[in-house]
Amino acid sequence: MAAFSIYLIKPTRYDDEGYPLQWWRSITPSNSLACVEGIVRDAVERGVLGADVAVNIVSLDEIHNKIDPARILREIRAQDKAGNGAKDTGARALIGLVGVQSNQFPRAVDIAAPFRAAGLPVLIGGFHVSGCLAMLKHLPPDLVAAQDSGISFFAGEAEDGRIDEVLRDAFAGALKPIYNHLKHTPNLAGAPIPLLSENEVAKNINRYASFDLGRGCPFECSFCTIINVQGRKSRFRTADDLELIIRANAARGVTSFLITDDNFARNKMWESFLDRLIELRAKGFTIRLSMQVDTLAHKIAGFVEKCSLAGADQVFIGLETINADSLEAVKKRQNRIEDYRAMFLEWKKYHFIITCGYIVGFPNDTRDSILRDMETIKREFPIDTIYLNFLTPLPGSEDHKKAYDAGVWMDADMNKYDLNHRVTHHPVMSDADWESAYFEAHANFYSFEHMETVLKRMFALGSTKKHTTMHRLLAYRESVRLEGCAMLEAGYLRLYRRRQRRSGLPLENPLVFYPRTLARMVGRTARTFATYLKLRRVMLRILKDPARLAYRDAAISLDNDNAALLGATRTTEYAERRRMKAHAAE
Repeated sequence: MAAFSIYLIKPTRYDDEGYPLQWWRSITPSNSLACVEGIVRDAVERGVLGADVAVNIVSLDEIHNKIDPARILREIRAQDKAGNGAKDTGARALIGLVGVQSNQFPRAVDIAAPFRAAGLPVLIGGFHVSGCLAMLKHLPPDLVAAQDSGISFFAGEAEDGRIDEVLRDAFAGALKPIYNHLKHTPNLAGAPIPLLSENEVAKNINRYASFDLGRGCPFECSFCTIINVQGRKSRFRTADDLELIIRANAARGVTSFLITDDNFARNKMWESFLDRLIELRAKGFTIRLSMQVDTLAHKIAGFVEKCSLAGADQVFIGLETINADSLEAVKKRQNRIEDYRAMFLEWKKYHFIITCGYIVGFPNDTRDSILRDMETIKREFPIDTIYLNFLTPLPGSEDHKKAYDAGVWMDADMNKYDLNHRVTHHPVMSDADWESAYFEAHANFYSFEHMETVLKRMFALGSTKKHTTMHRLLAYRESVRLEGCAMLEAGYLRLYRRRQRRSGLPLENPLVFYPRTLARMVGRTARTFATYLKLRRVMLRILKDPARLAYRDAAISLDNDNAALLGATRTTEYAERRRMKAHAAE
């Protein structure tokens, strides 16, 4: 029997010193890895390689796994010998680098090098490859160099049997240079469900998994890559697909999920999905959800309440900016600033923890305006955490295409395209002012004074999510302040690997590297723990305050009509929960 190994690897990126960004436990699961693993397993089960091929599939997210090419090559050879009666017939395998974003592309190429040197086929897919092929007339230099080294590319989505050709070609040792599926987006209804391996779920904090229920976005934001890679036409899974996902994960004890749809509320199937989740919860399934929505979702009748009843308690909203001219300039016309407070309070009626994405560096921004706007946000809007980004011309976006075609300066190092680094110049601000504004705005929002305000609002609105709120504040604050990365790519206990430094950079002397790394890890852990203790003391002090429920400020001040609605909504919600528990008990 022939043997074939498939390694699906989600690369991380390099930090500013050239070391892979890795953690003992990570925060955000990779939905790209989950989707591709499900698609590949389905193809193998359908027998696309034939009945006489023993296939070994391994999926690894480098954010919390050491990728050791030498060890993987040994495993591939051992698998080949086991499948061929200990005969060395020449190992056959596919190394698939999955969901590679622009900032992860340099790391992906470095991972690929030893496998290409061993003669194994390597395929890179994800938004960097897909975005460049979708928007640029010619491949940029980094993709040309990767192709020259023998790396193949996959552009677009892999459902609808598109992975079959890749597997057959890799098994034959003859990958094509490019598999381009950008022109036609696949059907998602009935497609293989995303399902992370046990190993990957175990290494995620709180055992989170992820899934998507729809792709494609109808909006036109010029800084977005999704509309040019996954298209403007929305496509959806079915409620039956969703139930399969929930049941498959529940069988492994996984009950917490990140819905990665960029805009769940624009999914025309949203109500059938939420109704199915509510039914499953009534049958005894434990479900906890975090999702992304737009600024208009709260206006859909019943949407917010059903999200809550379905198990959602955290929501990410693309606020982007509170400057109306900037929103118009980037075609994000769906955001209406005058509605923001009402929108946030609608979510707060159901005790959602709200995170807002916010972009620093629109053409109308100045350092002073950014800091002034941040003070307005803190004062006027009851959001819990904010995720700050530099305005970045990501490959695959309209902004990048225009700048690339016009020859505008953009940093050539793709590793910096993580939204946490400045990669171009601003028309008004100096580079120093832009960078200063970013870090000052972050520090201002996550000051202890404002974090105390966030906690006061939480208690005043009757939320019981005190620990989750506190942990989110801690993670968003310290990931940028101490680790120089976004919370979504952070985790517990940063790991450093001396011998995996970025190609072109020297290996550090172990007598220097290990003591410095140990001191850094201990110091950052101690500072994080000190912040945690201070936040905890603040929270306990508020909790002991008998007047905590009477706290009001501009962000959560409600008129009588809103207050009555808040009380009625809570009553309805609790009654529904009691009904569900009674149904489950039967």
